[in-house]
Amino acid sequence: MSKKALILIDIQNDYFPGGKMELKKSKVAGKNAAKVLNFFREKKLPIIHVQHESIREGSTFFISGTYGMEFHSLVKPDEGEHVIVKHFPNSFRETKLGEVLSSLAVTDLTIVGMMSNLCVDATTRAAFDLGYSCTVVHDGCAAAVLEFDGVKVSSNKVHASFMAALGSVYAKMVSTEELIAEG
Repeated sequence: MSKKALILIDIQNDYFPGGKMELKKSKVAGKNAAKVLNFFREKKLPIIHVQHESIREGSTFFISGTYGMEFHSLVKPDEGEHVIVKHFPNSFRETKLGEVLSSLAVTDLTIVGMMSNLCVDATTRAAFDLGYSCTVVHDGCAAAVLEFDGVKVSSNKVHASFMAALGSVYAKMVSTEELIAEG
């Protein structure tokens, strides 16, 4: 029998307007993540908030003790919801995420968060490799603008590319509305 859990990855103030690493569409993604969070709360399903804390020398955002590192007000954890602090893109690396999921007998993960092109990607791939069935709520995620070899890639194209790659093997892709309609 399958058991679902929600993982919210790095929905922290530094990714929102005025933050040190503002992402385009962070507000839209944050609002959709909040809808998914409320849906899981109503269903009384396990919820895990993942918070990135930068420890890398020269880091400019998600610095310990700053407002930017705090969870955004749209998705602040409630009492009883799990909080995992991580230092790497993969939410499983050197954290207790696997232990928490195992203790809850979780088999299926629903994932929202930031950034599509880094932490959402790394965590989803790791979860799949660990045997979890993954669903990514694509409009509950936001991506960065990237540049490679002199080519600037818009956040929309970065997001679409990473969602397409994850959706090809690693996860089922759904919108917020589809997830809620499926129940």
